[in-house]
Amino acid sequence: MSDADLEEIRRARLQQLRQQGGGGGGAGGEEGQEDQQKQREAEARSHILSQILTPDAADRLGRIRLVRESRATDVENRLIMLARSGQLRSKVTEDQLKDILTAISEQQGAKGGADGSGEGGGDSVGTIKVQRKRGGWDDDDDDDLL
Repeated sequence: MSDADLEEIRRARLQQLRQQGGGGGGAGGEEGQEDQQKQREAEARSHILSQILTPDAADRLGRIRLVRESRATDVENRLIMLARSGQLRSKVTEDQLKDILTAISEQQGAKGGADGSGEGGGDSVGTIKVQRKRGGWDDDDDDDLL
């Protein structure tokens, strides 16, 4: 095969791939639009939050997101709702954010006890119980191996 033949095959294959990507992607196009919509919403949320949070409060909210994303999302939703309704007169400080977190925690605790879902409220949330197996290796068993 000559270089011209290889180049022709490459062009034909490239054309075929372009047609498959563009023509057969009806559902793929919708997914792309949904992804773009979600990205726009995320950008709008972050823009609003950057306007209404002090740097310390934004930092705390970021750390909360690392630990419990649902809690951070609840706080963000509440802050955005307050901002849109005009109830925020100034930027939210870290102390105010702590107060909002406490309120949401209490609200979820009451909700968790009422519907029995166990989320956000009971004594078992956030506790770790360690059970050790019995009859396993102990320090004396190591001496037998020598």
